[in-house]
Formats: sequence, structure tokens, C-alpha cells
Amino acid sequence: MLDINWRPDRNSPYRLNIQIVNFIKDKIATGEWPVGFKLPSQRTLSEIFCVNRSTVVSALEELAAEGLISGNAGGGTKVINNTWTLMSINHSHNWLPYISSGLHQTNQNIMQQINQAEFQPDIIRMGSCEPSPELIPNKMIQGVLKKLSKSMASLGYEEPKGNIHLRREVCTYLKTIGIEADPSSVLITSGVLQALQLISLGLLHTNSVVYVEKPSYLYSLRTFQSFGMQPSGIKLDEEGIEIKELVDRHRRRKGAMLFTIPTFQNPTGSVMSLERRKTLVDACDRERLPIIEDDVYRELWFDEQPPQPIKAFDNNGLVLYIGGISKNLSPGLRIGWIVGSEKVIERLADIKMQTDYGTSSLSQNVTTELFSSGLYYQHNDIMRKNVKIRRDVALEALKKYFTGIGTWNIPRGGYFIWLKLNEGISMYQLFTKALSRKILVHPGDLYEFHSDQYLRISYSYASLNEIDYGIKTLSELVAEQIF
Repeated sequence: MLDINWRPDRNSPYRLNIQIVNFIKDKIATGEWPVGFKLPSQRTLSEIFCVNRSTVVSALEELAAEGLISGNAGGGTKVINNTWTLMSINHSHNWLPYISSGLHQTNQNIMQQINQAEFQPDIIRMGSCEPSPELIPNKMIQGVLKKLSKSMASLGYEEPKGNIHLRREVCTYLKTIGIEADPSSVLITSGVLQALQLISLGLLHTNSVVYVEKPSYLYSLRTFQSFGMQPSGIKLDEEGIEIKELVDRHRRRKGAMLFTIPTFQNPTGSVMSLERRKTLVDACDRERLPIIEDDVYRELWFDEQPPQPIKAFDNNGLVLYIGGISKNLSPGLRIGWIVGSEKVIERLADIKMQTDYGTSSLSQNVTTELFSSGLYYQHNDIMRKNVKIRRDVALEALKKYFTGIGTWNIPRGGYFIWLKLNEGISMYQLFTKALSRKILVHPGDLYEFHSDQYLRISYSYASLNEIDYGIKTLSELVAEQIF
């Protein structure tokens, strides 16, 4: 997705088309638009520059006359030259072959649009899976920083597995949810996403089959695919992942691992039952199938605590448990953890040292103090109450505006409502129209191709008024397509 914030100056003595010519020349001269770069369509450029299409056509004709660009039917307009008398003698290097051959896959176009739109002013974020700035305990964190500024001896590198004091605090916390772990079996990461990247790099190989829930947020990421893995979707029912289908599939394909979010699943908000968790561990143990358990939403429960993690029932070191504080406390601190067999953690710690040489020591010190002081636990109590209020506002708005149009779950925790429309519509058209109204929402097919009648509604980021307005507007846009 091209990001252009420039607009021609209507008060300038230079004509608009000449300003556009000079802007594009600068892009080519600096190498941002190298030889082979495909320009947006004339219509798109006219919208970006806020000018008539004829003005854009005039500018492009000027650039074509100078031999800088060329257009042909079906192929679009491309940069074909980066040398002319008005340009610097320094030639732009063509990076396109490198960009196209890089290991990591490009995000889906719609994900690029989402990532850019999230930072636009006045956008109502109905798709985010992070807490609103209003929910982040900034004063509490500032108090911790002030205290640490007087006592911290160093901000140097930490040991490969992470700050030993933080790992001990994580083990103390894990004990409260049924997991017995030693600090030597804990690796501190820069968030949950890095944990998945380390597992991909350190434990899996190209063409490994990784079982994932269907739907799952991993379908909207390129983590496993970029490392050459093959995600294989397993259906969910009301109690969690369908174990019979998993076992049958595994006996046919011999997958490498199972990735699951059993607690407040993303995107459905579902919770795997206690019995299903125990059965899953037993089945995977028999089939020698390791489990990656993503439990990052655990502390966001409303009326009753969710069942213990799958890891709590793991007696043979089968489960790699991933947690963190990004969803319930602060995404900016970038603190997560992996809990697993000591040999596995040593392997992942070695890979981590090769990639970033350790998570921020400042963030680790802050998180250690939040745990040891009890502030982390106090914050979770407050957080749950505030997020529940947001959920209730969202549910009331859905009842008011979507009755007869769709159906939805009532989440017991987490950030998501999985909304199913009664009739199929163009979800991309809905996404685009909503975005034009400054509402950002996630279509269901981001999480699984066959979920094209679904929307993932998040109530974590938008204000209470924005939640009501956003859901009301979405219902109107859906109705426009249906009726």
C-alpha cells in the first residue's frame, strides 16, 4: 500500500501538474521509486493529490515525454529511466529484485491498509486487539520508572533467557494459574509474536505442517508461511478444537506442531472447556504432537476465571506455553515469555541472542517491579472491570442495531465479538466504505477464507461512544448492501 502524504500547493506560482511532475521526479531521483516501479492508476493519483484527473494525465504525459515513465494497456505505468539532465549524476539503485526475493512474505493488501489506517487521526478502531490508551496504567508505570531511576545499577544486556528476577516473578505468577515452572525453563521475549518467530526459526523446518484453529488470527499473519511452514486448519466447536479431526489429519499428514489459543480465542472469543483441554493433552501426547499454547488474553476474564492452561495438565514437556503483558497491561513494554522444557528454552534463547541480543533491560526491570510489588495483579482487577463495561456497551449496540441482520457470541472475556451476518455481502466493500467513514473493522476472511460472512468486532480500543457509533454505522452499511 503506497503511503503518500504530499499534496500540491494551490497557492504556489507553479501549476499543479508541474508540481506533481517535480514530486515524482524527486521520488525517482532518491530511489524511492526505482526503475520498474509501478505507479498507482490515474484515478488513484488524482484522489491522493486531490486534483482533477486531467491534471494527473498532463503530469504523466510530461514525464513520459522526458522518457522517465511508460504506460501500456494492462501493464500500468512504470518507471523506465532514472537519468535525465535535471537529475543528480547519482543513479538510483534498483531494489525491486531484492524486495521481491526477500524471505519474509508481504502482508496481504488489506492488512497493509489496516496497519496504516490504525495510525490515522480520528479513526475509530473496531478491529484492534490492544488496549486503549485510557486502559494503560501510565501513572503506575511512571511511578515504577521513578522508583527504578534511583535504584537501577545498569541498563546493560541481560542474560540470554532474560532477567533472572523477572523469570522468577513469572514463575510465581504461573503458579497462580496451575503451572509449575523453574526460571531455567522460562525465556523472556519481546512480545508473543517474537515467541512464534523464535519457535519457527529454532524448532521447525521448511514445509513443516502446523495445525491451527479454523478460524485463527495466524491466517492474517505471515509468521509461519514466511519461514516456509504450511498452516493446516482444524475446525472449532463450542468446546474448542475438534480433536478427532486433528488426530485423523495428523495421522495422514504427520504435522510438526499444533498452535492453539484456548482462552478467549482470537478471533471468535471462545473458551476451550476444561475437559477438552485435558483430552487434547492426552491425544497429542499419544500422537507425539507438540502444542504451542498462546494464552495472552487469559487475565481478561469477566465473571469467572477460565479453566487452567493446557500447560497445567502437561506432564511430559509437550506444551510450549506463551504469555505476556501486551494485551492486559501495556503493548509498548514488549514483554512476553515462553515456558517449556529446559533444552528447548536453551535452544530458543540461543536463537534470540542471534537475532536481537535480548529484550529491553529497561522493560524487563519495569515488569519485574510491577510483578514483585503486586501492582500487576491490582491492575488486572481494574482492567477486567473496565473491559467488561466496553463489552456490555458493544453487546447493547449489537442488540439495538444488528438484530435481524446478524448473530453474535457473548464473550466471557478477551476483546472480541465474532459477528455473523445473516446474508452474504461483499466484505471488502464493507471494509472500504467503513474506512471512508473513519471506522476500521476486520473482515472475517482475514482469519479463514470461509469466514466471509463474519466480522471481528473489538471493543478494546474505541471509546464507549465510538463503540456505539461504530456499530450503528456498520449496521447501516450492511443494510445498504442487503436491501
